[in-house]
Amino acid sequence: MHYRRFGKTNLQLSVFSLGTMRYLASQENAVETIQAAVRLGINHIETARGYGRSEEYLGAALTGGLGVERSRLHITTKISPTMDGDSMGRYIDESLQRLQLDYIDCLAIHGLNTFEHLDLVLAKNGCLQAVGKALEDKRIHHLGFSSHGSQELIQAAITTDLFEFVSLHYYYFFQRHAPIIHLASTKDMGIFIISPADKGGKLYQPSPELEKLTQPFQPLELTYRFLLSDQRITTLSLGASNPAELIRPLQMAEQTQELSPQEIAILQKLAQHQKQVLGTEQCSQCYKCLPCPENIHIPEVLRLRNLAVAYHMTDYGQYRYGMFENAGHWFPGMKANRCTECGECLPRCPENLNIPKLLADTHNRLQGRTGRRLWQSI
Repeated sequence: MHYRRFGKTNLQLSVFSLGTMRYLASQENAVETIQAAVRLGINHIETARGYGRSEEYLGAALTGGLGVERSRLHITTKISPTMDGDSMGRYIDESLQRLQLDYIDCLAIHGLNTFEHLDLVLAKNGCLQAVGKALEDKRIHHLGFSSHGSQELIQAAITTDLFEFVSLHYYYFFQRHAPIIHLASTKDMGIFIISPADKGGKLYQPSPELEKLTQPFQPLELTYRFLLSDQRITTLSLGASNPAELIRPLQMAEQTQELSPQEIAILQKLAQHQKQVLGTEQCSQCYKCLPCPENIHIPEVLRLRNLAVAYHMTDYGQYRYGMFENAGHWFPGMKANRCTECGECLPRCPENLNIPKLLADTHNRLQGRTGRRLWQSI
């Protein structure tokens, strides 16, 4: 296992972190998954107040003993922004009780997804008042945030200089947040990539077309290599649901050097393939089509279409498309069939795409599945 400095926290974290949203089948399964992760060299475990009994199960594993000193094991929990400091203070204490710890290494403001959430954080007598007290008395050692929000929002949060680390989406198939990686790096922030295997493309179940294009590598292996070759990135979330799911990814943990010429060539081939297959219907993800009067997240809808058409990633597309209208601020936007063909987006598109037509095509391809936040279905 390799370890990297988590920005200005100065913690040395394993390049893979154990995310604990999927091990909830039972306490026994959770404890066994945690034990296996630690044996394999993972020293960073991430949980959240909103992940069902995740904190409780992690507390049971920590109390039972994991064979390493507490100082060598780094725990992150996440709490959503609150309207007032008293609520946040109570939630911090409840997390400490469930985790059976006297301090938490890292607290992330969970789901800082809208500017309204950022306002809650910045409010004079808001939730950060309690966080500040917890930092002063060492119940919390470091503060960061996670976000599923827009590039502009995440940049605004970073430039407050309140946070030491950021957890965000950034993958080979979603590189819009590249400027955020740069900004966070210039601020010496730790950078934690959320769920690259799942939200990065359901790459643990790749389409045959994608597998063919990435040979001799597996798509998941290649995306891990793409991310870990960037030394600005500290750690990747590995959301194993059981111990067996840890083995293959951790075999890749030894490969953190620069991409090889062969790997670079395959990534270039993927981009060329998408361009060739989509032709004049490829969305370049410039986001100039927004805002949409019907609140359709046009770029994200068309990104899913890009992937479904070019790489046959239809299962992933259906999974993510089903989140629209069902996941609130975690995945904002209306489904593509809400388009009224008003035409406001058309003159803003530098590719001159027939956006209403492509939206209709995307809906026909990807409709039929309803998505929810994962812990809501547990």
